[in-house]
Amino acid sequence: MDFLFLQETAAAGNGGGAAASSNGGAVAAGDVNSGSNAGSAIGVGDSVGDVSVDGGAIANTTNLGVSAGGGTSIADASGGDYNVAFVS
Repeated sequence: MDFLFLQETAAAGNGGGAAASSNGGAVAAGDVNSGSNAGSAIGVGDSVGDVSVDGGAIANTTNLGVSAGGGTSIADASGGDYNVAFVS
């Protein structure tokens, strides 16, 4: 006795693809005050003859950490209600 097995597939509607993006965009930083630095202060008292005064080089480093996180993205590809299923 031979048995014949048929394979059938049922399909219902789906939501398709979904894409989401959370780009942070641009960040604008206003004025940055890095500590009210005044540079060098040099006092020269009474002197006679040629006097040379050199304040040297002044360097001030300010490190900034800026973030433009985009937050959370949510995408939904739900298929909805009342889809019709068919067998092929």
